[in-house]
Amino acid sequence: MAITTSSTSSTGGPLTAAGVGSGLDVNGLVSQLVAAKKKPLQSQIDTQTTTAKSQISALGQVSSALSALQTALSSLSDGSAFATRRAATSDASVFSVSTTSAAVNGTYNLNVTQLATAQKLSSGAFASSTSTVGTGTLTISVGSKQMQLNLDSTDSSLAGIRDAINKSSSNPGVTATIVTGTDGAHLVLSSNATGVANAFKVTSSGGDGGLAALNYDPASTTNGLKVTTAAQDAKFTIDGMAASSPTNSVNNAIDGITLNLWKQGSATLTVNSDTSTANAAVTGLVTAYNNFVSTYQALTKYDSSGASTGPLIGDATLNSIKGTLSSIMSGPGGNGAMLSSVGITLQVDGTLKLDSGQLTSSLSDGGSQLNAIFAGTSGMATKLTSPLNDWIGSTGILSTRTNNLNQQLKDLGVRQDALNSDMSDLTTRYTKQFTALDTMLTKLNSTSSYLTQQFDALNNSKK
Repeated sequence: MAITTSSTSSTGGPLTAAGVGSGLDVNGLVSQLVAAKKKPLQSQIDTQTTTAKSQISALGQVSSALSALQTALSSLSDGSAFATRRAATSDASVFSVSTTSAAVNGTYNLNVTQLATAQKLSSGAFASSTSTVGTGTLTISVGSKQMQLNLDSTDSSLAGIRDAINKSSSNPGVTATIVTGTDGAHLVLSSNATGVANAFKVTSSGGDGGLAALNYDPASTTNGLKVTTAAQDAKFTIDGMAASSPTNSVNNAIDGITLNLWKQGSATLTVNSDTSTANAAVTGLVTAYNNFVSTYQALTKYDSSGASTGPLIGDATLNSIKGTLSSIMSGPGGNGAMLSSVGITLQVDGTLKLDSGQLTSSLSDGGSQLNAIFAGTSGMATKLTSPLNDWIGSTGILSTRTNNLNQQLKDLGVRQDALNSDMSDLTTRYTKQFTALDTMLTKLNSTSSYLTQQFDALNNSKK
C-alpha cells in the first residue's frame, strides 16, 4: 500500500505543497511553527513598547501643563502684572500719553504754550539749481559740532553745495534741499532735530566771496540766509509748574510718563492702575493650575475594568508634583495672607475657584496686596517657580524620565530587529528540514508504489 500524506489549511482547503510528490505543506508548517516560537517574545516587546509610548505621551502632557503654569507665573513673580498703569488724556489733540511701571496714580493739569520746532533757513533766489553761488570754505556748526566744506568750481553751484552738505561724513545734523518758487531756486537748510540746542550757524571764508550769501548768525544783521522757522523748545506747565523740552516727546517731566505734545492747549492727564492686566494674570494662573489638575486626574484615573485606567496611575513622581503644588497653593503668600483673601479658594476636587468680584475689590489698592502675596523672594509665585524648574527644566526629572523612555524604545527596536533576524534564520532552517522530509516522503511513496505493483503481478501469476 502506498504511503500518502495530505493536509488542509486552517480555512479547510488544501495546503500548497513546497515539494513535488508528497503533498506536504512545507510553507504552512514552517509559518505556523515560527509564529508559535515568535509569539511570546513579540508579545513582550509589543507590550513594553506600548507602555513606553503611553508613558512618554503622558509625561509630555504633564510637562505641557506645568509649562503653561510656569508661563502664567512670570508676570506675577516679578510683580509687573500689578505695576501696570493706564494713562488717559482729556484731549488727545493737545497731547497723547504712554506709561511704564514707574508711573504713579494721580491727576495732572497740563497747559502747552509752545511746541518744539527745528530751525529752518532759506537762501535768496537764484536763477536755477545750477546757478553758481561761490567758492571757498563753508562751515556749518551745531553746538560744538561742525563741518567744513572746501568748495571749488566743481561744486560751487546751488545743487553742488546741497550735495556736499548732505554727503559729508562730518555733517553735524543739517539737511539741505532746493525749493523752487516763482522767484527762482532757494537753498533750504533744516536742522535734523528740534530745540534751541540744535540751532545752527553758517559761516564762509576764502574763495571768491560768493558763499557769504549763505551766512547765518543770529547775532549778525548781515545774514544771507533768512529764518523761515526758528529753533525753539517746547514749553508747558504741569499743575502750574513751568517745564520745557527740546522735543515734543517728553519723558522726563513725570515719572513713568511719556507725553507727546501735538498743539498748544490745556488738558488733564489721569494715571490709574490697570486692573485688567492684574485680573488677566491671576485668572491665567487659576486656569493653568486647573488644567494641570485635570491632566493629573485623567492620567491617574482608576478603572476597575482596566479599559481606561490612566497610564500614570500610582506614579510616585506625578503624585509628588501634585502634592507640592497643592501645598503651596493652599499655604500663605509672601505677606502671610492666603489666596482666599483675594478671592481664590481651593475646592474639594483640587481645583481653584476664582471670585472675580472679590479679586477686583482687592485690586482697589493698586495691586499692593496681590503683589505682596505673589511677588518677592517669599511670594507664592517664587515658591512655585523653583520646583517647576526642577520638574520641567532641561535636566529636570520629567525630561530625564522621558529621555530614559526614549532610550528604552530604541533598545526595544534593537530587540525587534534581533528577533526578526532570529525568526528569519529559523524559517530558513525549518524550510530546509521540511523540504528534506518532503523529498524523503516522495521517495517512500515511489518505493511503495513499485512494491505494490510487484505484489499484484505475483498474485496474478498464481491464478
